[in-house]
Amino acid sequence: MAVYQIVEIGAEVLREKAKEVKEVNSSIKKLLDNMIDTLHDAQGVGLAAPQIGVSKRVIIVEVDNVLLELINPVILEKEGANSAEEGCLSIPNTTGDVVRAAKVRVQGLNRQGEMVDIQADRLLARALQHEIDHLEGILFVDIAKKTYRS
Repeated sequence: MAVYQIVEIGAEVLREKAKEVKEVNSSIKKLLDNMIDTLHDAQGVGLAAPQIGVSKRVIIVEVDNVLLELINPVILEKEGANSAEEGCLSIPNTTGDVVRAAKVRVQGLNRQGEMVDIQADRLLARALQHEIDHLEGILFVDIAKKTYRS
């Protein structure tokens, strides 16, 4: 497949509300494959399509060697809160303290176009919220209590 260049803060696509995917077809599957290659190359935890310049509601998250691919993901439930340090492939050399829900329930389509329902906590819950925020044009620095440059 292909490794894409990750767009960085300042790019307009990162501030747009991403477009809903109408059909899970071969181009969406190719996008997912390329996002996986890009995520692995960057050694990240998650990636949203806008981060590679594609304004589509598609994310991938890989935690504990489990890869989740979600198309048109929606957070249905949130529970609790916790604060942790986050970073982002689109904002190099910056981290921040971000409060997010401790547990989430997310629904979206998988690469077969089937609806999946995911209950997540800890890092997976945080990563899902972070990537879904990207689809709304929200970056972690917008909601961080404090940011740090390295």
